[in-house]
Formats: sequence, C-alpha cells, structure tokens
Amino acid sequence: MEGGEGRKIAIRSNGGDACDVVGELMGLLVTVGSYSGYRKTFRKECLNLTRRLQLLVPLLEEIRENEGLISSMALSCLANLKAALLPAKKLLKDCHFGSKIYMALEREAVMGRFYAVYDKLNQALDDMPYNELGISVEVKEQVELMRMQLKRAKRRTDTQDMELAMDLMVVFSKKDDRNADSAILERLANKLELHTIADLKEETAAVRKLVRGRRHDAESLQQITDLLSKLKGISGIDEDVLVNSNVSKSLQKCSSSLIPHEFLCPITLEIMTDPVIVASGQTYERASIQKWLYSNSRTCPKTGKTLDHLSLAPNFALKNLIRQWCEQNQYELPKKDPLLCLPYGCCAEMIEEISSLVQNLYSFEFDVQRKAIVKIRMLSKENPENRILIAKSGGIPPLVQFLSYPDLKIQEQTVTALLNLSIDETNKRLIAREGAIPAIIEILRDGTDEARENSAATLFSLSMLDENKVIIGNLNGIPPLVELLQNGTLRGKKDAATALFNLSLKHSHKSRAIKAGIIPPLLNLLEDKNLGMVDEALSILQLLASHPEGRNEIGRLSFIETLVGIIRNGTPKNKECATSVLLELGLNNSSFILAALQYGVYEHLVELSRCGTNRAKRKANSLLQHMSKCEHIP
Repeated sequence: MEGGEGRKIAIRSNGGDACDVVGELMGLLVTVGSYSGYRKTFRKECLNLTRRLQLLVPLLEEIRENEGLISSMALSCLANLKAALLPAKKLLKDCHFGSKIYMALEREAVMGRFYAVYDKLNQALDDMPYNELGISVEVKEQVELMRMQLKRAKRRTDTQDMELAMDLMVVFSKKDDRNADSAILERLANKLELHTIADLKEETAAVRKLVRGRRHDAESLQQITDLLSKLKGISGIDEDVLVNSNVSKSLQKCSSSLIPHEFLCPITLEIMTDPVIVASGQTYERASIQKWLYSNSRTCPKTGKTLDHLSLAPNFALKNLIRQWCEQNQYELPKKDPLLCLPYGCCAEMIEEISSLVQNLYSFEFDVQRKAIVKIRMLSKENPENRILIAKSGGIPPLVQFLSYPDLKIQEQTVTALLNLSIDETNKRLIAREGAIPAIIEILRDGTDEARENSAATLFSLSMLDENKVIIGNLNGIPPLVELLQNGTLRGKKDAATALFNLSLKHSHKSRAIKAGIIPPLLNLLEDKNLGMVDEALSILQLLASHPEGRNEIGRLSFIETLVGIIRNGTPKNKECATSVLLELGLNNSSFILAALQYGVYEHLVELSRCGTNRAKRKANSLLQHMSKCEHIP
C-alpha cells in the first residue's frame, strides 16, 4: 500500500497533527494571496509564483475532506510542503515590503531565492502519496502542471532591464562624473517607482529596516542610502518630511495648542503661509509645490494623479482662516524666504516663452534662430515640464532640420537640445520619427568634441526603444561610436561606452561592434586604470563574450591574463565584473578556464568567494563549481 507501514493518523481528529498541518498550509496560502503591489523589478516573478501556489488549494481541500487515515509518511510530506512554503512566503513578503533599491541592486541574489523556492516546492511534492490521500486525477494533474511550470521557470532566464543596470552602475560609480546626472536619477525614480512622497516614505522605512538588520555589507548599504538621498533631492522633498512624517516642526514650536491638520502643507507638514490650489483641487504651500513641480513631477503629491495643468491659484479663504487662528492662539507664522518662491504665473509665462522660441526657429534671421536654439537647449535641461511643452509646441521638427546646418556650433547646440528632450519617453519616438538619427550619426563622425559626446549620449537615449536600436545599427551608427571610444575625450569615451553597451544587447549588433573593432579599445580601457572605465569595459565584454565571434576575438588577444590580473588586484567592483566575464567565457569554452588556471586564478577565486561583494561571491562560487565539474581544479 502507498505510504508504507507507518503509523496511521486521522485527518479529522480533534487537534490532530494532520488537520493542524493542513490548516497551517491553507493559512500560508491565504497570506501569500493577500500580498499585492510587488516591487517592479520582481513583479512578474512574484505574480507567477503566487498564481502557481494557488494551484495547491484544491489539493489541500481534498486532503481536508478525506475522512480516512493517513500514514506518518504522508504527514511528513505535508510537513515538508509547509517547510517549502515558509521561505516562499518570506520571499514574497520581502518583494512586497522590501527596499526597491535593494531589490534592483541585488537582483541576482533575489533570483537565487526564487530558484531555491522552486527546488524546495518540487522536492516537497515529489513523494506526495496522492492515492493514499484520496486525491482525484484532476487535482493530481494540476499539481504536476505546477511542478512542470516551476522547473521551466528555473531554466528560463528573463532579460534583465539593462538600462536600469547601467544607470545603477553609473550612479554608484565614484569616478563617473555622471553619477548625479538628473536624467539618470529621473529614469531610476521612474523604473523603481520612487517619485511620490508615499513611495519615498515607504522606501525610507524599508532601508532603515535593512540597516537595523545588519545582514548586508556596509558598502551596499551605503550605496542604497546614498541613492535614496539623491532620489529625494530630485523629487524636491525635504529629508525632515520623510524622517519624521507624523510630527511637523511647526507643531514642536506650538506648545499651547494643536495646529489644525488642514492648515499644514501635505509636503512639508508645516503651517502654510501662502496656500495655493493645484489642478487636482489639493492645497499646498506655494514654495513647496513649486519646488515639487519644477524639479521632477507633473503629478499631485497627495493623490498621485497627473495634473491637467501647472497653474497655481491662491487659496485666500484658507489663508484668512490661518491668519485668524494664529491671532487667536498667539502663534507667529514663520517668515518666508522670498528667494524660495518662483513668481506667480510663471507657468503661463513659460508656455508663452516656449511658443515664441519655437516660432523664432522659423525666423529668416540667423541670429534669432541661433538664440532660440541656445535658449531651448537651456530650458530643456531644467525640468520635465519644459521638455513636454517644447515638444507640444512643435519644437522637435525644426530642431531636427538644424542638425544638418553647416555651422558646427549650431549642430552642437541642436544635438544637445535634442539630447535633453529625448529624456522624455514620448519625445524619443518623435525625434526618431522626424528622421534625426542619420544626422546625429553624421555629427558623431564629424562634429566638435562636445557635439560628438552629446551625439553618442543622444543615440544611447534613443536606443532605449528597440525600434531605434535597429535603425541605429542599420544606419551604420556603431563604427563611429567605436571610433569615439578609441579616440574621444574621457566624457566622449564614457558616452560611447554607454551607447555601445545598450546597442550590444541586440544580438546582431554584437557582430557589428566586433567587426567595427570594439575589442582593442575595450582592452585599452582595462589597461589604463586612470580613466576609471574598467567596469564599463568589462560590462560590454561580458555581452560580447556570449557571441562566438566575440569569444574568438577575445581569446586571440590573450585576454584571459588581463582578466586574472583584475581579479587579483582590482577594486571590489572590478573583481566582480571580471569574474562575471570569465564565467561567461568558461561556460562556453573550457580552454578559457584552463588558461585562467595557468595564470593562477584559483586561489583568487577562493578568496573572492569568501570576501568579495555579494555578486562576486556568487560568480566566484559558480566558476569554482564549473571548474570542479570539468575536473580542472588541481
């Protein structure tokens, strides 16, 4: 009989073991099903896992309905299932409440937890005695389908958000002067969903919990807290608001009475001196909402809804009520700093100014056109609203025409203006649709140094859209990027590297980059440590190592010795990236592993598996395991 000769236990005994375990399992599934709002970086994995776990409900219901006895072995299987569900619950809880920045930074570690959960669930269900438990054929097939899906999920490797990975690499780099670039920070805020007050408060609490737990290395925690501070800065939110959201500084000063809640600005939680109404109908302190609108967002901070317009209307009724309350309670309003307030009506003035500038692009006077381009370049850099207004006012088509103007300085100013405008996702399509890419590639070849740098950066920005990647490759945009990587200024090299990395995500572009001669300049970047571009070079090489032509080219240039040297003497991040490249090479060709062993990599991998960054430890352990399987370890 299935289940062996062990002790028999009644399912429906009062407080019986089997009944208790089934009840606990059902409770775990209910808890798991209650989670929602998973972190964006793992939302797909979480939803898939939750959906698959719900397939266990019919199994547990049929076990609970079974009136017979079950063996101790069957009870043991149920206990194993509970042991598998507990880490699944913990993982989903972390993806629901955990730090969004941490989840993105430690993507591979979190994916490792998903794979471990898949394995435990499969093992727990492997010996489930379906016949003894009276499980129907339909439910058994449903559970087996779930197991098959879990196995497939472990084999499948979804494409990582490489734009997010590159932006994180840049923002965490101490040597990269782009690490505080507002465009990169805006992209990160959008991708990590950290742009509203509520988002940032929640993230602050999650990061504090990480710090208190002290289970992560100090470097990673410092990177997370630094990035969080930068995201707060571009959102125009004061640190005090997020550190202590329940008590306003005004309340601390007013000991005699409690300030009515409606008198407090929802952003700063301080009493308002100049309340204004936004399009959503919410009221804010003028300086606070202006700082919010002109730094990052077109949304209402309190409701999160997109504002139909950016005009601010004085709330005279509330202002009078606040003044009366202050007189009755002998409370002195804080003095306003006039430098913090933008002129009232500036939004309407800005719309009028931008409309006039776009009209000037069509002027017959060259000097009027030149001044309009320069001003549009400046305005498009300031904030997202200006970028939207310039595009809606019809500024992109004439700017694209000026890319072909024979004056090099006009080309430089124009391509930089389009770079700023391309930060907006909608504008990326508009710029490409107007036929800008061929002219940008031309400037990349023959423009001034600054124009070439900004052309490379513009191609990177436009290549965020897959259809633009294809256009750039087909128009032969990769060779001039490789040339800039080889001979450009430091900023030019960095912009070229970023663009080439993004373009090389497309398989056909890897071959184009290799044929354009990308390998030698990448190796030069590895040799010249003063440039501070080792990580960028290794990231591109890791992509190229997945292509047969790339592996052949790298092997022919005796690249392995350089890699081992970086693993031995590089920075922690350098070692991590170099180990990743060696792993990619070694999994495809064991001769690379043999060469690395000859250069003495083994002892350094052992050291890295103990003392490296989290990602470096994982990569080093994977390499050591692969060496062991291939019997390459001496």
